[in-house]
Parts: sequence; C-alpha cells; structure tokens
Amino acid sequence: MTKEKKSQLISHGIAAQNRKARFDYTIKETVEAGLVLIGPEVKSLRHGRAAITEAWAGERGGEIFLFNAYIPEYQAGVLSRFEPRGARKLLLHKKQVEKLLGQVARSGLTLVPLDIHFNEKGMAKVTLGVGQGRNKSDKRHAIAERDWQRDKARLMRERG
Repeated sequence: MTKEKKSQLISHGIAAQNRKARFDYTIKETVEAGLVLIGPEVKSLRHGRAAITEAWAGERGGEIFLFNAYIPEYQAGVLSRFEPRGARKLLLHKKQVEKLLGQVARSGLTLVPLDIHFNEKGMAKVTLGVGQGRNKSDKRHAIAERDWQRDKARLMRERG
C-alpha cells in the first residue's frame, strides 16, 4: 500500500461525527457501545465515508440498534453487498441496555449517536449520548453563550 493510501485510512480515530447533535440536544450522559459490522462496512468506515447526522438509536426486540446511519458500499469489494442505511446492532451489557431503555421510556430522553470511532485495538465503537431535545430559545441561548465565550477569550488574549 502506498504512503498516500495509508494516510487516507483511519486506523484509530473518528470515522464519522454528528456535530449537530450537541446543538440540537442537551447531552446528559454518554455511553460507548460496540458496533456489529461486516468486512466491507469496516473498510468503508476506515476510509471515513460514513455519515450519522440523520442516525438515531432505538430498541428492537430488547436490544439496541443504530438506525439510518449511512455507510456507503466499499467500492473495491464485490463479494459482499450490504444495505447502506440498514439497522446495525449495538453491543452493550444487559444492565446498560436496561438502564438506557429505562431512561428513554421514563423521562422522554433520546439516544443520539455522537460519533463512530476506532479504539486502540482497531474495533469500531459508537459513542451514544442520552440527550433531551432543545427548543428554539435553548438553541439561541447556546449560541449566545458560545459567542460570549469566544469574545471573552479574544479580549483576554488582547489584554495580554
């Protein structure tokens, strides 16, 4: 493999990120879950071609799945086809699943995928955020707070 191709691959790091999730939701807790994938999906993720901006996590048959995550087909692989927006099983301990499903059912929280990344061992992981949806006024407040922090940092930098 040439040096250019190696630099394009993601060995460990973020493969896909949902940057809008922290703006649309107030994240109360995060959980890291394993992701069940087949070979070509992993290869496509390593090239960083996935998108999870419209993805969500939910329950199906007592297990948690990742729905509507877009992982395009791997171009060089012909043998194994898969559905780019298919449901993918998340690997969690039974107590974690019960806790998350209880929070979602009781307090009306939502499971939002924040990112897909590879850990040090090279395994694909999903960071799930347990979040509560924000309304327009909350979003405006978040924008104002972010702008104030930026201006404050700029002022401190100018003063020395």
